[in-house]
Amino acid sequence: MFDRGLETQAPDALREHQWRRFQAMARELLGSNAFVRAKWRAAGLAAVDDLRGWDDFGRLPFTWKREFVEDQAAHPPFGTNLTYPLERYVRVHQTSGTSAEPIRWLETQASWDWWTRCWAFVLRAAGVTPADRVFFPFSFGLFVGFWAGFEGARALGALAISGGGQDSLARLASMDALGATVLVCTPSYALHLAALARERGIDPSAGRVRITVHAGEPGAGIPAVRARIEAQWGARAFDHAGMTEVGAYGYECAEQAGLHVNESEFVAEVVEPATGAPAREGELVLTNLGRLGAPAIRYRTGDRVRVADAPCACGRTFLRLEGGILGRLDDMLIVRGVNVFPAAVEGIVRRFPDVDEFQIEVFRAGELDEVRVLLEAGDPATVRSVQEALHVGLGLRLEVRSVPLRSLPRHELKARRVVRP
Repeated sequence: MFDRGLETQAPDALREHQWRRFQAMARELLGSNAFVRAKWRAAGLAAVDDLRGWDDFGRLPFTWKREFVEDQAAHPPFGTNLTYPLERYVRVHQTSGTSAEPIRWLETQASWDWWTRCWAFVLRAAGVTPADRVFFPFSFGLFVGFWAGFEGARALGALAISGGGQDSLARLASMDALGATVLVCTPSYALHLAALARERGIDPSAGRVRITVHAGEPGAGIPAVRARIEAQWGARAFDHAGMTEVGAYGYECAEQAGLHVNESEFVAEVVEPATGAPAREGELVLTNLGRLGAPAIRYRTGDRVRVADAPCACGRTFLRLEGGILGRLDDMLIVRGVNVFPAAVEGIVRRFPDVDEFQIEVFRAGELDEVRVLLEAGDPATVRSVQEALHVGLGLRLEVRSVPLRSLPRHELKARRVVRP
């Protein structure tokens, strides 16, 4: 564990820790953050003294991504969710732009140090030590991506290796030459690198990589995807969850029984998406406690999760999300009256080792959406087997087509597997 005292706190002590952090943050925000102050005053909160306990916290308004988008459009380029003068900020990043207009985010030195600490929890839980050499095959552009992960590896004392400015073949060569023992990237890109290595006659499972850590997609939390990554790299694959707007909040431990939410740095809620009422399975809502310069308070993440009932065998008392991120609420497809999440499709497709890559096409048939699944699989028997498995697993029959190998796109960052031709 990175901080055993925090990660194994009794629930009451943890809530007290969170409340102290939140009250201190609220006092700072009400004094100088125009975005938060306007939202809270509209909800009837005029002073910190109005926050007497968790019931009052639950009456604070939710925050939605569209609010940040609209705020930055009205007050370019950074919006009004800023607690300090611009001179206090030292970094700028932005969201990936896969689901909306990119949002820019400024970081003070204190908030960037907070990001680093959050990532240290992630990497230490996966078993990363100062003896490791951690490779980041990431472009290091404006997207926050694995910037903080790089800093987190350094904070642990590990050797952090940048893969920026390289193509995939050069990255494989660098990993080999520099003796990388940990790979940090999206699940899709880990599979792409492994496939590329095999095409060049290289067996990645024979290398020195012993741990892989994945974010950006729910893939590493899907058993079939995890199994494929682990088989191809000969390593243990760990899931991680984070968002530009919120921070690096979720990580897997050695038990790999779901994502722990780092409740020492985040207040986590799960709500029914339509009503906002508390739920055991629903949408994850997060409040970060250490990012005072540009916070997210009761932020509707859009991630569908399920709260685990039993404590984790690792001894952590943090909230645990069974199965990790189950899917994005805005990714849900309704096909002939059946709710279909792309993550569920991936969990079935990845069981078949003959499928290199896949894509989900959504098209209109009359007044309804229909779906076809494109597979990079040359064997017709595999296509038929996947179609039958999807029928059994999802409860409806989808069209499944074979496409030529290497014809579907590969992604270094978040994969865009749902397309509308």
